[in-house]
Amino acid sequence: MPAIYNLAHEGALPERFNLIGVARTQQSDDDYRGVAREAIEKYSRRRPDETVLSSLLERMRYIGAPFDDQAAYEGIEQIANELDEEAGIRFNRVFYLATAPGFFETIAQALGERKLDKREGAEVRLVVGKPFGRDLESAQALNRALLSVFEERQIFRIDHYLGKETVQNILVLRFGNGIFEPLWNRSYIDHVQITASEDIGIGSRAEYYDRSGALRDIVQNHLLQLLTILSMEPPVSFSADEVRNEKVKVLHAIKPPTLEEVPERVVRAQYGSGVAEGKEVPGYLEEQGVAPGSTTETYVALRLGIDNWRWAGVPIYLRAGKRLSRRVTEIAVTLKPVPHLAFHESGSLGVQPNQLILNVQPNEGVSLSLVAKIPGPTMRVRPVNMEFAYGTSFMSQSPEAYERLILDTMRGDATLFARDDEVEAAWGIVDPILKAWEGDPGPLPQYPAGSAGPPEAGKIQLDNGEWRPL
Repeated sequence: MPAIYNLAHEGALPERFNLIGVARTQQSDDDYRGVAREAIEKYSRRRPDETVLSSLLERMRYIGAPFDDQAAYEGIEQIANELDEEAGIRFNRVFYLATAPGFFETIAQALGERKLDKREGAEVRLVVGKPFGRDLESAQALNRALLSVFEERQIFRIDHYLGKETVQNILVLRFGNGIFEPLWNRSYIDHVQITASEDIGIGSRAEYYDRSGALRDIVQNHLLQLLTILSMEPPVSFSADEVRNEKVKVLHAIKPPTLEEVPERVVRAQYGSGVAEGKEVPGYLEEQGVAPGSTTETYVALRLGIDNWRWAGVPIYLRAGKRLSRRVTEIAVTLKPVPHLAFHESGSLGVQPNQLILNVQPNEGVSLSLVAKIPGPTMRVRPVNMEFAYGTSFMSQSPEAYERLILDTMRGDATLFARDDEVEAAWGIVDPILKAWEGDPGPLPQYPAGSAGPPEAGKIQLDNGEWRPL
């Protein structure tokens, strides 16, 4: 709702935009508008303008019915047809499934039965949230179910990470600046670290999270998406299919760990009790709603490699976790050290390998570390940073990820959305890890809440230093 409001504020919504909410809760249109108003006023990135907000709310309707009840779809069809008749046009329609994953197939099949999946003279699109399956087999089954009703060009599998400005800027940084592409290969890059660290616990999401865990919740989608964009080859054009073709090639070039390799290349753990934001917080097993003795991981770290000409031999390290010391999502590309270190003066911090840091959140931007001489009569050196931050460089607030993605859906631009083969290729990488864990249920190592994670994470590192500090 805040994303839709901000699109309306900027004049980016279609002039005759309408919204129909569908959920099990029984409430009137006015009640629904009240809920929407409250959400927008609380979470919008800008203070709502009453004129814009009131105009948007007037165009909202509501249907209260279970998702497996035909009455819901009869109501959608009736209201949508009324809106067409009032406007004298055939509206394009976007069905956004912001529901529990168990309803994805149910809703898609019901839309097909009512013939709401296609319209002559208008576009119909389906937006599906994550998680898209629980493993490779379930993802394949869900793809088959959706594709039995909708065409692939109609399906938009949404991942909010891809709507973030820094993620999109990776493509511009790489392919719009001649200084990076000559270095973007195994000859100059030592290793890559991709981190998604959260300082919060699971909150009220225990029912979902305890059946998911960090590998399914973050790595399979968010981090692998970041990896593909970072390491893909230049596309022939920046059309949706050309970009996604190159991303799929990266996923196919990643050799999944065998069952025997999982203990050497993957580490998992759970947060224990500790201190976060100056307060004592419980461990994962003490959180309300978590099953006793649960072996769901709240932290995962793994080492991958891309077996192609550009990246062969370059370790790729991924890590994600909850209740860590700070909230940050970043990509760190570390270049190989210079071959001769001649600066050893006393008081010198020494020559460090150059690093390119792409900050995805919370402070979107890019920094490049260089080595420079410390002012004075002796040759002392230390690392310094060249930084670019969105907030200071453009003097404007970046739009929220969902603003870009919702707008792209309405435009029909699928560049920042996952394709069916892309989703299945990503599951193919993590599936052996899930199977290995099923045969080795635990108990899991513990790390204190508010820490940098378990010390066991260091065992998957090769001769490439250590994890970047959190």
